Amino acid sequence: MVSQLFFTLPEIDREQTKSLVEKALENYRIYLLSVPEDKIPKMTATYSLVPPTFSNEFHSQTEQIAIGNIDYEVAKEKHIEWVTRAINRLRYKERELIIKRYLEDEVYDYELYNQMGMSERKYYRLKARAFYNLAFALKVEKYVEKDVVGS
Repeated sequence: MVSQLFFTLPEIDREQTKSLVEKALENYRIYLLSVPEDKIPKMTATYSLVPPTFSNEFHSQTEQIAIGNIDYEVAKEKHIEWVTRAINRLRYKERELIIKRYLEDEVYDYELYNQMGMSERKYYRLKARAFYNLAFALKVEKYVEKDVVGS
């Protein structure tokens, strides 16, 4: 007799995953406010062929502060690019919902589902699916911890 193997997907912690996605979108929006106008990304993927350069030189305290500021700016730009790439991987309607609801003007859900011409139920299903897909694209999904009974 052949035994059948069962594969079960781990259960996703919905609240924690939603919280992490919302935090990433909130940081994205905050970072965009401090980025110069000409450096704000478009919602299309872009690539750079210029590799980063590193050196092992010692610096003064003033130089260290300047480097810290630059590192912060680089981290902001990386976060913006990270979220932009993830959003670009969503389906059209999911992308539209996320951009309009979280990245553009402050719009309430009921305004947006009326604007998008869909029912409330369909809107919330689309929003939930968009959040899960965005969580997977950002790699921030969290799973429910299952208690493992020792033998």
